[in-house]
Amino acid sequence: MKVSSKPQTSPAAPAGGSQWAKWVTQGGSLLPGLVLTSAIAIAAIALGRALGITVLNPLLIAVLLGIGWRHTVGLPQPCRPGVQFAMKRVLRLAVILLGLRLSMAQVLAVGPMGLIIVVSSTVSTFYLTCWLGRWLHINRKLTHLIAAGTSICGAAAVVATNAVVDSSEEDMTYAVATITGFGTLAMLIYPLLGAAAELSPETFGIWCGASIHEVAQVIATAFQNGAVSGELATITKLARVLLVIPIMVSLSYQNSPEGAGQRPRPIPIPWFVLFFCGLVIINSFNVVPEGIRAIVLTSNQFLLCMSLAALGLETNLARLTRLGMKPIYLAGLSWLFLALVSLTMIHLLYR
Repeated sequence: MKVSSKPQTSPAAPAGGSQWAKWVTQGGSLLPGLVLTSAIAIAAIALGRALGITVLNPLLIAVLLGIGWRHTVGLPQPCRPGVQFAMKRVLRLAVILLGLRLSMAQVLAVGPMGLIIVVSSTVSTFYLTCWLGRWLHINRKLTHLIAAGTSICGAAAVVATNAVVDSSEEDMTYAVATITGFGTLAMLIYPLLGAAAELSPETFGIWCGASIHEVAQVIATAFQNGAVSGELATITKLARVLLVIPIMVSLSYQNSPEGAGQRPRPIPIPWFVLFFCGLVIINSFNVVPEGIRAIVLTSNQFLLCMSLAALGLETNLARLTRLGMKPIYLAGLSWLFLALVSLTMIHLLYR
């Protein structure tokens, strides 16, 4: 019995294809956890549609349902392998498929001024948030999650960034919750602020796309001001999402250990980032039929909800509360900076 159990407990299993092989050889042991996370994902999507997807994002609902299940029903041991698989491997597949939401044509449609605003505000917000996190003495991995989620695209960016920095379940849950909360607040007050600032439909759309967290929140906010605002906001937001590629590469480099006195290692680009880039390029040539693309993106929402349901199931609220209020302050300051710097640049470049 000892000989047969040794391969399962060996800590030296390499990443990549052999890790996939490890999951596959577990066979039916994955099924209970995958069934549980799938059921929670279905419930989250149904609740999101019933409440209105712009009111409460299904990704956040999936996290909350997972947490609720763990702390009421519990997480049976047979479910753990499948939950871990959903939280790690299903998550990476979902990040890859996000590439079908983008094309280079959409990015270029924002125009040079819009791209300047998107790149400058996103990059400055990301690195300012990292600096503020150090100043507030927040752990680096949680800081990176909040920085990416605020500056790029909310919960989806948190999911993608976590695949690089490999933070704890509690860090990821905290990041998703705070970022979704401030994004929802933005959705409610932006129409009032846009009217007070006398923004045109075009500039209001660019502001929404450049500074609101979630894609759904951007669409809901901008279309309140008409079709022109909504369309420009959507394109601007998709251009902003593309910045997840260089930021993930940067984070991958920062989180790669280097030996003292040795040459820096080559930048370790995560394999799923390469596939993500490949899908963006493929989508740019319009070779994927619209029907298939719609099916894949709809299915991908389910995969994202599965992975975040698994995150909730692995989250311990007792440990989460020990993180305190500082991450909320960080997320709030980061959001305010992004909103103000993008609005300032719009006034400078468009007037």
